[in-house]
Amino acid sequence: MIDFPLYLITDRKQVANGHTLYTAVEAALQGGVKAVQLREKDLSAAELLPLATQLRDLTRSHGALLFINDNIDIALAVEADGVHLGSHSEATEVIRTKVGEKMLIGVSTHSKEEIEIAAKQGADFVTFGPVYATPSKAKYGKPQGLKKLSEACRNSSIPVFALGGITPERATEVKQVGAKGIALISAIIACPAPREAAEAFATCDCLEM
Repeated sequence: MIDFPLYLITDRKQVANGHTLYTAVEAALQGGVKAVQLREKDLSAAELLPLATQLRDLTRSHGALLFINDNIDIALAVEADGVHLGSHSEATEVIRTKVGEKMLIGVSTHSKEEIEIAAKQGADFVTFGPVYATPSKAKYGKPQGLKKLSEACRNSSIPVFALGGITPERATEVKQVGAKGIALISAIIACPAPREAAEAFATCDCLEM
């Protein structure tokens, strides 16, 4: 069940103000985040496993969900709540056979066609973006904008999380066009005070479940 409005995606290279990735995520959880995706693509499996284990214990202690980006073996090893797939991952339907029905599957998408494919193959939710301009998603081209987000949400049979350049001020408008919630990286991870940044989103009336 997708019952979280905030989906935090990690990037240890963006942590600020003396934080480690662990302490930044811990602060975000204290601020109200209920779902975290461990997305450190440059780490080897041997490097990722201990970090995933730490975050599994941390998220569990806060009653939050943990998703592992792309690495199915790591997700299974630490008993994560789900996996998140990108454009170069195996097909969602193939991953489903590996992780079973209990594990949630999220998929990164950048068009309504990709959302439709993900839904047909058994994804539980998707991220869609970038909605607004953001450096971390610049390689995906121009921002999608609210109009395309609205169309994507309207035509999707599964929850859509808006991603890219979302601020507390913009949270209301992305929810108004149909987004289930918002996915965030730098807005929390790169903030010198990640707990306060998370609280600013978590306390938005539009994001209350």
